[in-house]
Amino acid sequence: MKTDRGHLSLEPRMGRKYSLRTLLLTAVLSIGIGLGIAVKLDWLQPSSAQSQAASAPPPVYAPPRGAPSSFADLTKQVQAAVVNISTSKTLRPRGRYPNPLYEDFYNRYYQSNPQRRQSSLGSGFILNKDGYILTNNHVVSGADEIEVKLSDGRSLAARIVGSDPKTDIAVIKIDAHESLPTVALGNSDSLEIGDWVLAIGNPFGLTQTVTAGIVSAKGRVIGAGPYDDFIQTDASINPGNSGGPLFNLRGEVVGVNTAVVAAGQGLGFAIPINMAKQVIPKLIKGQKVERGYLGIGLQEVTPELMQAMGLSKPEGALVGQVFEGSPAHRAGVQAGDLILGLNGQPIQKTNDLPILVGQAEVGSEVTIEVLRRGERKSFQVKIASQSEVGQAIAGSAVGTGNSSSIGLAIRDVNPLESQRNGLPPGQGVTVTDIDQRSAAAFVGIQPGDVILKFNDQPVVGSQDFLKKSGELKRGQTVRMLVKRGPMTSFFAFKI
Repeated sequence: MKTDRGHLSLEPRMGRKYSLRTLLLTAVLSIGIGLGIAVKLDWLQPSSAQSQAASAPPPVYAPPRGAPSSFADLTKQVQAAVVNISTSKTLRPRGRYPNPLYEDFYNRYYQSNPQRRQSSLGSGFILNKDGYILTNNHVVSGADEIEVKLSDGRSLAARIVGSDPKTDIAVIKIDAHESLPTVALGNSDSLEIGDWVLAIGNPFGLTQTVTAGIVSAKGRVIGAGPYDDFIQTDASINPGNSGGPLFNLRGEVVGVNTAVVAAGQGLGFAIPINMAKQVIPKLIKGQKVERGYLGIGLQEVTPELMQAMGLSKPEGALVGQVFEGSPAHRAGVQAGDLILGLNGQPIQKTNDLPILVGQAEVGSEVTIEVLRRGERKSFQVKIASQSEVGQAIAGSAVGTGNSSSIGLAIRDVNPLESQRNGLPPGQGVTVTDIDQRSAAAFVGIQPGDVILKFNDQPVVGSQDFLKKSGELKRGQTVRMLVKRGPMTSFFAFKI
């Protein structure tokens, strides 16, 4: 109804009248009081997780340094220089079959099939436009025929130019009569664990296969040879990849894919390209690879030895033996010296030293830094030729040995072996054979061991050893000091 003042009013049953303005003010006041109570009671506050999510900015993904979005461009850049290698060789019978029951069968078989062929596959990459190709030695070793398949589908015959079994590197050559695509060789020393790498090769005969991964580790020693220093990668490497290249993201070869662990995944190994660079020029010229020789026996620095020498960490190469008359012996190096560096390059682990010595020029002088009883010393050592020492040892008299009463065949230690083992002339005897049923074989004595002492008495030649062993009685205990490589150990057994 309308009042006399022109405002609307409500008239409830009790007859009281309220203006519209009053009602609006009351509503606003009520809302304000309600909000205050809600805030006070924490009804309108978000949960802590919601609050943090609302206040924190959304995460932004920053790609790692050098992470590629694709390997396509890199693959196009380098794959033309990667080749597939197939080899075949003739397998001939190796003489008499060890079991006489089957000898007649095998003789008749080889008369009708005097030889058979064996084929294998591998990979390689072109070093220069003249057709020189780098691969693994084990890919082409002993091959009668080598065929190289280029990326354009052509197949060409190849020949071995040079090989180095100790580093498992070989160079072969094809005559393409035209310029060939090549690869650039990088610096494997600059590789870091976690760097991206790309492998291209011929796994299981599947040509031009590309796999990618990272450098998992460096300096791996896997027992492949005296100069183990492998790059480990999780880029898939399989049989047939051997000899193929491992690329960095600049398209440079940083490794030669060589080995895999058959029972594992993500365990491939490549020879560092810097090691291959040391031998490539000589192999291309068909020259023999000469390596340096110091004349020392080394052993690992164990935690116990580390503590005994007062080291804060295991480092260096411990000299276990110095061969008499060797370059190290003439320079003054002694057993017990800890070699910490060679020509200013630190020796972090035992395997580092043979690699550096092997790379040194024969006839050159190197500076060796050692720790001797807590004092640092330096020695100038003239590097000798490893091959000359090996030829001298191989040419020495070996002898067939004399049989003893304890199941051992022994002989005198020849002068070259005495020099190599650091023994006085005439000391010790060399085991040439052993009865596998004897107690000596049971405790682990092997052919090639040098027996230095017999029941704590020095052994002076084979006659002395035979006399001592001949005086033994059944049930008596024998105690022998045996030298095996750089290590000496005691063996005890009853006869």
